[in-house]
Amino acid sequence: MAYDSTPIQAPRAAGALLRALTGLAENPLTSNLLAGTLLESAGIVRLRQVPAEEPLPVEPPVFAVARALAPPEAGRSPAAELALLDAPPPDPPAGSHPFRSSRDFVRAYQEGRTDPVQVAERILAASASADEASPPLRIFIAQQRDDLLRQAEESAARYRAGHACGPLDGVPVAVKDELDVAGYPTTVGTRFLGRQPAPEDATVVGRLRAAGALIIGKTNMHEIGLGVTGVNPHHGACRNPYDPARAPGGSSSGPAAAVAYGLCPLGVGADGGGSIRIPASFCGVVGLKSTFGRLSEHGAAPLCWSLAHVGPIAATAADAALGYLLMAGPDPRDPNSLHQPTPTLAGLDRLDLQGLKLGIYPPWFEHADAPVVAACRRMLDELVQAGAELHEIDLPDLDIARTVHLITIVSEMATAHLRHYAEHRRAYGHDTRLNLVLARRLAATDYDHAQRLRARIWCHFARALEQVELIVSPATGCTAPPIPADVLRTGESNLPLTTKIMRFAQPANLTGLPAISVPVGYDPDGLPIGLQLMARPWQEALLLRVARFTETRCRRQPPRVSCELLG
Repeated sequence: MAYDSTPIQAPRAAGALLRALTGLAENPLTSNLLAGTLLESAGIVRLRQVPAEEPLPVEPPVFAVARALAPPEAGRSPAAELALLDAPPPDPPAGSHPFRSSRDFVRAYQEGRTDPVQVAERILAASASADEASPPLRIFIAQQRDDLLRQAEESAARYRAGHACGPLDGVPVAVKDELDVAGYPTTVGTRFLGRQPAPEDATVVGRLRAAGALIIGKTNMHEIGLGVTGVNPHHGACRNPYDPARAPGGSSSGPAAAVAYGLCPLGVGADGGGSIRIPASFCGVVGLKSTFGRLSEHGAAPLCWSLAHVGPIAATAADAALGYLLMAGPDPRDPNSLHQPTPTLAGLDRLDLQGLKLGIYPPWFEHADAPVVAACRRMLDELVQAGAELHEIDLPDLDIARTVHLITIVSEMATAHLRHYAEHRRAYGHDTRLNLVLARRLAATDYDHAQRLRARIWCHFARALEQVELIVSPATGCTAPPIPADVLRTGESNLPLTTKIMRFAQPANLTGLPAISVPVGYDPDGLPIGLQLMARPWQEALLLRVARFTETRCRRQPPRVSCELLG
């Protein structure tokens, strides 16, 4: 089937128009006609006519791959893995903006140039300054001054005693408000959840805390993760540090904005349809979505269980690698995390790309704005010049992947929010309300049909990855879009823009394959552009290795607004 690049046709709605549209969709007298029109615009009526002969999968495809793998050899010790990150980072191009890394914080503490308490105080001051700006950045939903200073004092005491507890001791880390942090509410971007503080950390947060991380707060997000701009009508629209008039991307808007602004070198995001990679791309940082099940989902809000991934958003490839290594691995409280080989960073220290097979599907690769395609092409040329081999591959059915993903994610989110919707329907933002009411009009046959087609899409990507080691594409179809004034109180329904932003993200969620977004350039307005790399299951180390190489070729620019924590 030829790749279909026909633009999606659907009206944009925000403000008063979105309020009216939501009311009509929820009204029993008008909902049938309106829902039918909107479902047709979204491609769902068309998808119902696509034949599917595949059996309905009963588990994520990567699990079958895991069983086919030979039992992993005994892994190296954690210290040996971490030693790969001790080597000096590769030299960036001349004039590249130096983002502060975890390594920079630890070295500053060890050399006595500052301490975690001073850094915590600067974080609090910079956070307040960001919210007093015009427009405010609204990076955080919740930040607890006393808790942060207590963590910092304990870390400072460990440094004075010469007993740092791990590679992140005193390093600030921001957490998306989709994951539990002990003592903080988990609102998932709503105004009605999180009435009580979480009693314990999510597994991944606990692992970072055990390595010494300073948890600096719960960051903003698109409400219940059901959007990709980061505009939240309850907690304020999160803003992009490269241009505060622009969206940071979503749904993990807060962690990406926090890293780009300079509040931390590492954030924790969650990705059900690009929600790590999209904001990483828009904010000019690194975002890794690992193989399905690689990182425990215990303590993350149950939103879209067959698509969901937790992962790092980071200032550099080394920070992403460190966050990944510390968070990854089996967790008895998440059965999906148990079937995996030992996480590793093997090969991270190699910048030689000789013989690495890269695959592109040209019609898909080029289906983005011209500056995005140009920047991604330039980096592709750099990879080839470093020894990689470029191969054209075929990826059929990409035009239906968008609709298969849409049906899957909104069905699972509507199911996850059955009780909340019944009790708090009017408390959601209007964009979320409209999405949920339309999701509730889908049939069980729509979901099952989508899963059969999902199995077909998995086979297409599996066949491609038999020929190449990485599939390369832009991370997004455009750079960060403006935040219109009419979206601030209601959110926005804009299917053409959403589709453009998500175009390259959905297959990695449908298949469970690991994918990363890395900065590769800027458009004429100075807005960041990201390149996406997808790999075979469990090959996160390869993604991080190539990401590390791209840092030697991309001259990174500073954001328009930022803070400095190390002096």
